[in-house]
Amino acid sequence: MTDTQIWIIIAALGIGTFLIRYSFLGLVGSRPMPPIILRHLRYAAVAVLPGLVAPLVLWPEATGGQADPARILAACATLLVGLWTRNFLAAMGAGAAVLYGVIGINALVG
Repeated sequence: MTDTQIWIIIAALGIGTFLIRYSFLGLVGSRPMPPIILRHLRYAAVAVLPGLVAPLVLWPEATGGQADPARILAACATLLVGLWTRNFLAAMGAGAAVLYGVIGINALVG
């Protein structure tokens, strides 16, 4: 691809992103949103976060794309603590502790 083609693609994606957001936020303006839209918006972060994290757990760059038991255990610990406590920081802390704990044990043993 040429530099011009790349910049055209970047500009088109920027304009598309703006139009998508404007259609939702700009056109609605100061009018109250319908309850069904508000109900669905509550789940946006819950839907996006697993999509961002799943590739990092299942195909991590650190292991060359191979599944890593330490990362899978950390993801499971994060999920379980999050469901149990309903506390985001506690879940993230548990996941980090399990990840670094398992990595540290593997380093000592191996």
